Amino acid sequence: MPLYKRITINKATNVLIWKIEESFEELSKGITLTPLCNDRVQGMKSDIHRRGFMSVRHLLAEAGYEDSDLFYDEAGKPHLRDGKYISITHSFNFSGIIVSDREVGIDIEKQREKILLIAPKFTPIEEYRTLANTDALIRKLTIVWGAKEAVYKLYAQPKVSFLQHINITDFDFDEQKTTGKITFNGQTSWYEFEFTEFEGFTCVYTLRKVS
Repeated sequence: MPLYKRITINKATNVLIWKIEESFEELSKGITLTPLCNDRVQGMKSDIHRRGFMSVRHLLAEAGYEDSDLFYDEAGKPHLRDGKYISITHSFNFSGIIVSDREVGIDIEKQREKILLIAPKFTPIEEYRTLANTDALIRKLTIVWGAKEAVYKLYAQPKVSFLQHINITDFDFDEQKTTGKITFNGQTSWYEFEFTEFEGFTCVYTLRKVS
């Protein structure tokens, strides 16, 4: 299908989301990969990962870029050759990117009960016991997890702990935004988050807060 969702955060920052319904062959049409990326996608054993990889190239095209405009540093963080910032995510049949002139991060997660089991590893779960029901708890934990994943991608420093170093300010679902901070190596940095939910998935994206 064509682009699933476009979110304009400001004049320099856009989120693009793709719903992956095409085959790998269909997604390959009109896309030119670098030799390195071609080898990479051909080496993928999972069909959904291969399709996710190609859908991201379509998102790049929607943002005005080609595969050759994208490169990764030694830490695995993506960059654009024109100096703009980019972050990339893929979960099941959705993929997404965020492009900006500011540092950014993005994450898409499927809302699943599994998050109740892993929650103590990334957030003090007792903070959320006042929620009305299990569905609400799963939604909130998925947003918190997605926010921490997104800001972890932006921060890109080894040894940062989701539980110990990243804190997400509590929020109401209707607000669709919150703030958070990373406290690491004696320094604290603040971030702005926005989130959206669709078809049982949660997308969270973040920008470093302007002081």
